Amino acid sequence: MNLFDIVGPIMVGPSSSHTAGAVKIGYVARKLLAEPIQKAEILLYGSFLLTGKGHGTHLALVAGLLGMKPDDIRIPHSLEIAEEQGIAITFGEADLREAHPNSVLLVLTGIDGRELRVVAESIGGSRINIASIDDLSANFSGDYPTLIVHNQDQPGHIAEVTSMLSHKSVNIAEMRLYRASRGGNAVMVIECDQEVPKESIAWLRHLEGVHKVTYYSLEEE
Repeated sequence: MNLFDIVGPIMVGPSSSHTAGAVKIGYVARKLLAEPIQKAEILLYGSFLLTGKGHGTHLALVAGLLGMKPDDIRIPHSLEIAEEQGIAITFGEADLREAHPNSVLLVLTGIDGRELRVVAESIGGSRINIASIDDLSANFSGDYPTLIVHNQDQPGHIAEVTSMLSHKSVNIAEMRLYRASRGGNAVMVIECDQEVPKESIAWLRHLEGVHKVTYYSLEEE
């Protein structure tokens, strides 16, 4: 436990979960899309849906999608700023099963046509969990550079990825593996202590059996 676990984050309030956490969710999703946002569908669930408006959750999510941090004084004006930038924002209700009460489904479209579906949870004290990406389990915090590899479940892929990281002197902080079935779709979620070089991410995208590579960087835009 550190000081911020006790006193809370530096933020524009009123709530660390409904406001600060929501900003962080939007910010992480923006970086995962990896291109400027053209359209965002924001589907709220649970407490985010029922009480979020009073806490400014909708404004906080949009602020994060615009690249703002939890202490940005422009958060209350995020919808107007999004409109000025030509970003189409819509809100609705998410149909999620057994999700955390502070959850949101973000359906994003970038200016070059890239699409991304993110289910994220605000779990308290501004901490978040990215539960899924494009309907496949992810479960990472956004506190570390994170590599997400969607691949065919076949021998050798894990070794190729971990060997590449070792060769680039990137230490693995935590690694989680998911698969739909033996030989089916699989996901590697690797939180790292260092940034993964861009050329290494490009190399991974061209590996046989790799369907998609998504990377979350801590580097400022």
